[in-house]
Amino acid sequence: MTNRERFIKTLKCEPTGGQVPTFELVFFLTMEKFGKVHPSHRYYSQWNQMSMSEKRLHMDEMAQLYVDTARTYGHSAIFIHPNPGGLENTRWLLERIREKSGDEYYIMAHGDPTWSIPDGEGMMDFSMRMYEEPEVLNQESARRVEEALEFARKLDEAGHLLDGFTLCSDYCFNVNPFFSPEAFEEFIVPYLRETIAEYRKMGYYTIKHTDGNIMPIVRQIAGCCPDAIHSLDPQGGVSIPEVRRLIGNEIALVGNVNCGLLQTGTDEECRQDVFRSLREGMAAGRGYIFSTSNCAYTGLPLARYEMMMDIWKEYGNYDNYERNFGRFKQG
Repeated sequence: MTNRERFIKTLKCEPTGGQVPTFELVFFLTMEKFGKVHPSHRYYSQWNQMSMSEKRLHMDEMAQLYVDTARTYGHSAIFIHPNPGGLENTRWLLERIREKSGDEYYIMAHGDPTWSIPDGEGMMDFSMRMYEEPEVLNQESARRVEEALEFARKLDEAGHLLDGFTLCSDYCFNVNPFFSPEAFEEFIVPYLRETIAEYRKMGYYTIKHTDGNIMPIVRQIAGCCPDAIHSLDPQGGVSIPEVRRLIGNEIALVGNVNCGLLQTGTDEECRQDVFRSLREGMAAGRGYIFSTSNCAYTGLPLARYEMMMDIWKEYGNYDNYERNFGRFKQG
């Protein structure tokens, strides 16, 4: 199977055998690894001042950097961050990545119109609006959904360059969700469910991302029928076995390697956490994608990320699960 085929089978929770697929929502460590700034860098804010020849060079470099990152670390998928954004530039970036990699990788982009945790300046105002003008918020939600779907329809007109969307609105702090279960049901669920259903009609898969403690709302998220849930944040008290118990085996799970430990823990703590994530994620024999519990963010030591990936290469293979992890079954 190609990386893309293996990734899609995993999203469908079909057994694949062999190596567990992996990717990162963002790999920000491109300067240290490749000597190039990440495509999301603010340098590209000067895009409109560039000549067409300079734009072509930058677009080619951005596309190549995505492909180089995936090939270097064995990623099965590429999550793009169009920069600059907009429909035409997104198409252009996707076309360049496909030209360089063909159908080797599953390619996805952000596409979440639902509300996320407001920033500090807007949190009080948003909270007041939930109680004082819920109808207005829901009207805005419906508009945001339609705008996201229209963007997806127009993008699809250029050919099926994208395999799916990752829905990146964050709902949770480490302690609890920002939205109570009741508020989540009113302000998020109808619009998340509609977005996922409409993307599926267009032939797109969906991965729902949110950090933090998702446990009070994980069943509601699962009820919206995404193909996968990311990032299963252990710093928010999220465990793969408990999520599996609550939502079953028909939604893929992504992530769970503790980013905090990768940055500040000892080497041995990091190794044990990676082993734990692999053992728990692979236990069902299907429907698991290996990654950090957030992303490879700026400040995360590259050596720690590469240690994590070395362990994945050696132990993240379903064919060797019993040999590698069988002794942990009763743990």
